[in-house]
Amino acid sequence: MSLRHNALVLALLSAVLAILGEWSGSATLAHLWALPAALLLLGLALEALLLSRCRLTLALRGPAHWPLARQQPVTFAFSQEGRRTLSLQVVLTAPEEFAAQPRIETLVIDHRVETALQLEAAPRRLGRYPWSTPLVRVGGALRLAWWSRSVEASLVTTVVPDVASRFEQRRAEQAGGSILNRIRGAGAEVLQLREYRPSDPLRAVDWKASARRGRLISREFSEDQHLEVVVAIDAGRASGLGAGEVDRLSLYATVAARLAQRASEFDDAVGLLVFAAQPLVMVAPARGDSALSRMIELLSACRVQPSESNPVVAAARIRSMVQRRSLVVLLTDLEDASAGEQLARAVRLLTPKHLPFIAALQSARIASLPGARVRDALGAYRALAALEYTDALEGNVRALRALGAAAIMARPEDLDRAVLEGYQEFRDRRRI
Repeated sequence: MSLRHNALVLALLSAVLAILGEWSGSATLAHLWALPAALLLLGLALEALLLSRCRLTLALRGPAHWPLARQQPVTFAFSQEGRRTLSLQVVLTAPEEFAAQPRIETLVIDHRVETALQLEAAPRRLGRYPWSTPLVRVGGALRLAWWSRSVEASLVTTVVPDVASRFEQRRAEQAGGSILNRIRGAGAEVLQLREYRPSDPLRAVDWKASARRGRLISREFSEDQHLEVVVAIDAGRASGLGAGEVDRLSLYATVAARLAQRASEFDDAVGLLVFAAQPLVMVAPARGDSALSRMIELLSACRVQPSESNPVVAAARIRSMVQRRSLVVLLTDLEDASAGEQLARAVRLLTPKHLPFIAALQSARIASLPGARVRDALGAYRALAALEYTDALEGNVRALRALGAAAIMARPEDLDRAVLEGYQEFRDRRRI
């Protein structure tokens, strides 16, 4: 409970009358202070009695499955069964795994009329999180005090990799007349030339052959290749570091989910390996929507492990799990020398049977420091340290490429695009 303006006025009046009574020496004035004090106590008791008969309820509404880093509202809906209006003060907050701006709101709730507030939030980490009920204070009818009230409400949301945007993009492309071409570049080879048929698409017409023969000639393609892709995610201690608005593990999981979705469009089989010091999750390559849904479910449950990661053990497990030549996409860290040595050993285990594709993060802020203007000695030290950091990363990438692996570095906001473009290039050039 905290006193409001009216209660403070009565308390101040009691104090002033008590001082006057003490100074005046009058027996009548000596006890006059008790009148506003008694009014204050009676008023507080009446407010407490009235509020005890008022039932306040709260309903929390939000998405059950929330895409990572996507801002959405959570609704706090209040209602009450009393016969009069209620004044409320509410502290709107989100779990610490969400980015949100806490704020205090004051609202008035009428009898059996729902009043709603919204809080915009964006999840920063994968997982399943309960929302706690907000702190609520109810104002008394006499405006003497704010009374703390506990309200029960439950909302549990599961943060999942953000792959919905890809579905939306495909819908927009199809609505605009652009349909995803499942036979792109060298992904399908020309089997033979034949006479044009009315059902043939224009892209199948061989215009040079048609010009030579004086009639339309179509190209007949062989069946598109069906590949196997294994995504290996580093869930070691370093994966808990920040990567833009989320942590690295959450970013890796989102990239893996988007790659699996793209591969499913080509009917490629996708497998998953999550590892730290030891393999944590292993799923053999499979095709279809059910396999994609299962993979996204497993990715949503990923947690950062306190141990260091060991890509050599992960590579050995992939060798035993996958028999056919596959594209092994490894999302991990390249920042220290020990990681580069272990990745080199992992690449030697995977090649030449498989094609390792290692994707790592590059800090945009650190990469910009060597070229920044130096103003003092500290700035020069930072520039030299950043230059050493970028040189070490580039050296690790060159060493991995020399061993036969594909290796890239990208900023957090560009990692998914770089991985998807790499997968498409390998597929078009039939490197897998």
